Amino acid sequence: MHLFAHRPTSTPSRLGLRGLACVLLLAVLTACGFRLKGTSPLPFDTLYTNINENSAFGADLRRLIVATSPNTRFVDDVTEAQARLTQISMQRSMREISISPEGRVEEYELNLVFVFKLTDAQGRELLPATTLSSTREVPYDPDALQAKQGEIGSLFQEMQRSLIDRIVRRITSPEVNEAYRNLPTIAPEAEGIAPAAPEPPAEDTMPSPDHTPLPAPGMAPSY
Repeated sequence: MHLFAHRPTSTPSRLGLRGLACVLLLAVLTACGFRLKGTSPLPFDTLYTNINENSAFGADLRRLIVATSPNTRFVDDVTEAQARLTQISMQRSMREISISPEGRVEEYELNLVFVFKLTDAQGRELLPATTLSSTREVPYDPDALQAKQGEIGSLFQEMQRSLIDRIVRRITSPEVNEAYRNLPTIAPEAEGIAPAAPEPPAEDTMPSPDHTPLPAPGMAPSY
């Protein structure tokens, strides 16, 4: 009777081949512009913005940018910045969209509009003036004014977070990276380009979401 020796499987070899295949696949996806979810480093290391860092919007925006691009830090001196994120305007509004037969407001539409641009230290555009907006609808009950105040405040906070996420996606896009890397490397003096003047601090045109004014029962909003 002959016994056949058990031949060990080539598991290490197969694992090695699978690992190599994964590396090659990732390289191909990266070459095609695919990025894994997580960090998306900006091509510059220092960033200046006129958005007030003491506002909830400004603080949340800074946190998300740093989390997304850990190599980027914010600077207070505009002359130290390689790029500038400029708030052009930000507006928040509320309008009636449904009125009862008795003339009372039944539903409001909340709107948040943010306009910004991204430039290099000489003011050359990396991302032209861009408008982002967010809209929500909320039913209104004049007999529950305080509860509606809190609901509208929460909705505006949610809209702000949505806008911040979209802003970061825009400035970390491959197009912005390519635009920055393709900028001429000649010194501004040689090009005859003067450094761009700093933008004035952005005006905070929006009250805190927790203090959103609501109309008295039966009255139109004071926006």
